[in-house]
Amino acid sequence: MRTDGRFNLFQRMMLRWRELHPYNPVHLVHVPQALEAERLRACIAERVEALGLTGLVVDTTRWRFRYEGGPAQVELTVRAANGMPLAELSRAIEQEFNRPFSAAAQEDPFRFLVIDEGAAFYLALAYDHFVASGESIARLLTGIALSYIRGEVATESATVERYPATYRSVFLRHPLWSIRAILGLPRMSASARRAQRPRFSQVEDARNGFTYVRLEPPQLRALLGASKSWGVTLNDLLLASLMQALSPIAQERRGEPRRTELAVASIMNIRQDFKPGGPEVLSPCLAAFRVGHTVPDGIGLRQLAHDVHAITARIKREHRYLQSIVGLGLSALIWPFLTPSRRHRFYPKHYPVWAGVTTLNINPIWSRAGGTRTEQLDYLRAVPTGPLCPMVLAATTTHDVMHIGIAFRTAAFSLSTVEGIAAAFVRCVDQLPTGSSS
Repeated sequence: MRTDGRFNLFQRMMLRWRELHPYNPVHLVHVPQALEAERLRACIAERVEALGLTGLVVDTTRWRFRYEGGPAQVELTVRAANGMPLAELSRAIEQEFNRPFSAAAQEDPFRFLVIDEGAAFYLALAYDHFVASGESIARLLTGIALSYIRGEVATESATVERYPATYRSVFLRHPLWSIRAILGLPRMSASARRAQRPRFSQVEDARNGFTYVRLEPPQLRALLGASKSWGVTLNDLLLASLMQALSPIAQERRGEPRRTELAVASIMNIRQDFKPGGPEVLSPCLAAFRVGHTVPDGIGLRQLAHDVHAITARIKREHRYLQSIVGLGLSALIWPFLTPSRRHRFYPKHYPVWAGVTTLNINPIWSRAGGTRTEQLDYLRAVPTGPLCPMVLAATTTHDVMHIGIAFRTAAFSLSTVEGIAAAFVRCVDQLPTGSSS
């Protein structure tokens, strides 16, 4: 049994990024019961201790970490909803985005927050992103919520692999993928040179803002139905809708001789590439890929979605998303020689994307949790931008709705601009065909 772990490449870059600005996702679960703060605190402590997630020690000189155990030090803040829970949630999320965690050798990477509605409450968890993946946090919060509702320990397994293998194991197990990833770097670089760069009023200002969109059951059914009938994935359709929504504010590319494309990114969990069928892994096992397209005026969403699918299908088939890991490794070699200002400018200059999409379906997690109590829960999340892209859409499916939390760099987009992009995105969804044959 391992007693400590080695940070993977994505985790190492997260630790470097947080030196520029906090990198804290926020997950929220809605609990349909009145708040008893001390009982909730006990449920949190019990769950965190059962998973062995206390006493975290970080060694950035050797890029290693370990959990030494001990009692949980639960930071739990309670705020009143004041009749406007979503407004309070947005304010709380923005604050947690921009509030750093301690960078001491021993730290507590979790902060809990309650938005109290009286008869129900939202439980929010902000965490230092290098610690965990979104799926891991969703299982953790689900376990806490079910423990609180039932008044007992949740029935699903309270085990997690805290010290998983690093990306090295993926490259060693799949040498052909590794060769393709390395040989494809010039192509990826050439694609980046065709993409328009987003503009920043001050690139060193990494502050994050937040807004929120909810897709109701008919809208989610339209998304799923269109993706099925068009022969594309849900992620492809989300990327294409985002491109169409962004296109009007990126019009400068129309007059560019070379940077004529609009690029967006997709963040994906590649845990199955490490050890298919293995235990649940705590650490983030992430990769990313970008999709560039000229998005000509008048192009229909169906055609754009097919074009996006042609790109993403090849990326997945040939495992080209591993290029992002190789790229992070190369940028890590350069990082120590860059000034803070150049570190902020590095990705917008060499890997320009306007926005990214990350998806998570909570329903399978709740199904494995067992029982009917998950039907009473709701869930949404917000993922910060980091230096890779100035906007991130975190699409979370719960029951028959989709919650989309939108994080954005305030130096790149105003709130009104982001709300306009969100409205255009929803219009794309509302114009989708409702029949399977369209």
